Amino acid sequence: MLLSLAVWVPIAFGALLLAVGRDQHADVVRWIALIGAIAGLAVTLPLIGGFDASTAAMQFTEKADWIERFNVHYHLGVDGLSVWFVLLTAFITIFVVIAAWEVIEEKVAQYMACFLILSGLMIGVFAALDGLLFYVFFEATLIPMYLIIGIWGGPNRIYAAFKFFLYTLLGSLLTLVALLYLYFKSGSFDILTWHKLPLTMHEQVLIFFAFLMAFAVKVPMWPVHTWLPDAHVEAPTGGSVVLAAIMLKLGAYGFLRFSLPIAPDASHHLAGMMIALSLIAVVYIGFVALVQEDMKKLVAYSSIAHMGFVTLGFFMFNDMAVQGAIVQMISHGVVSGAMFLCIGVLYDRMHSRRIADYGGVVNTMPKFGALFLFFAMANCGLPATSGFVGEFMVILGAVKYNFWVAFAAASTLILGAAYSLWMYKRVVFGAVANEHVAELKDVNGREFWMLAALAIVSLWMGLQPKPVTDLLGPSVDNLLKHVAVSKIK
Repeated sequence: MLLSLAVWVPIAFGALLLAVGRDQHADVVRWIALIGAIAGLAVTLPLIGGFDASTAAMQFTEKADWIERFNVHYHLGVDGLSVWFVLLTAFITIFVVIAAWEVIEEKVAQYMACFLILSGLMIGVFAALDGLLFYVFFEATLIPMYLIIGIWGGPNRIYAAFKFFLYTLLGSLLTLVALLYLYFKSGSFDILTWHKLPLTMHEQVLIFFAFLMAFAVKVPMWPVHTWLPDAHVEAPTGGSVVLAAIMLKLGAYGFLRFSLPIAPDASHHLAGMMIALSLIAVVYIGFVALVQEDMKKLVAYSSIAHMGFVTLGFFMFNDMAVQGAIVQMISHGVVSGAMFLCIGVLYDRMHSRRIADYGGVVNTMPKFGALFLFFAMANCGLPATSGFVGEFMVILGAVKYNFWVAFAAASTLILGAAYSLWMYKRVVFGAVANEHVAELKDVNGREFWMLAALAIVSLWMGLQPKPVTDLLGPSVDNLLKHVAVSKIK
């Protein structure tokens, strides 16, 4: 029941807000949304507390008939690869609700409902063990995010929302074909059954590319990344936080649950291509981030570079690299979400994202300057922050794989420092040249504790990553053993 509660509690609260929420009762709506988000987190905590870290088996499984005629089941379960993402999704949703507290004043109920429903759907993606159920959740996440960007976004929100929707939907159509092929091959939509299916190399390559179309767009990998900066720039702060912290992880998780275990031989065969695409994202996109004039665009491009690290780790097929990639996904969820919240704090006061419009912010906002510095440093992989652990583990794994791959990947630490600190210097330091900056008020209690909580989580992960990696270990070992065995019939 725990996983069903994790999926449906936030969706139920979202539906309640849509049914009864009115703008004249905005304060009540906000409190209902916050209670819903906290309840959503509360039902996920026992998943971590009761998780057996000694096994790679699926835990907290639930199975019920859904469409009997086609052998489709409502089948949920989590292992070490997915359990942290269920918790991360519920955790970040609370911050999204708090971030919008005094900012969103129109259609408040609909705004909060979109995020709560989106939270439940994303948890459904991480927990689904039935292929069709996974696909339904995976595609359904597009609808709330499309509305969030299209209704509460910036001046070019309609263009950005359409681009986001079309890119991600078109990529997923081939995936549906692959899911149907696997169903006809096995007679079942059970994902774990598909993992054992013997397939020819030709079939595996075609299935790998079909999955790649959806997951690469969602990550997003170079060269299908162009929708992300547009979506981030136009999305409201909460939309950017969820997009960076959770939605990009859906594609990376798809590689772990589908591409690698179902098509292991094709994964090995095409690993060189995937590593090349990942290194282009890490290095080239790092340089693109350096020249951005918009803070949101800069952090959006940095997200693409960091997610390039994740796909790089997956396709080197060693324990250190894969674990590092998953730790990087969790860390990126916390740090990039916090970066967008920091930019949102400035945008709420100045209504500008342009770096050139700022300067000397630390003179009027010292608390904010300290918190923003912490997240900027975490974003570029400062030791003792969560940003360092995942990147360091992937680089160590890359050294085992190939020195020059590791050398190219390590350049992201330099590039990350360059674009993060260059932005920070121009926004926060220097003389106050803009009269609007001189009038800025420092973070209030709501904003301070919201950012401080994320800083504490990042520090905890940076100083004590063992609880995270302990839960990952058996599932990563099991995945690598599975991928090492040929499935060619």
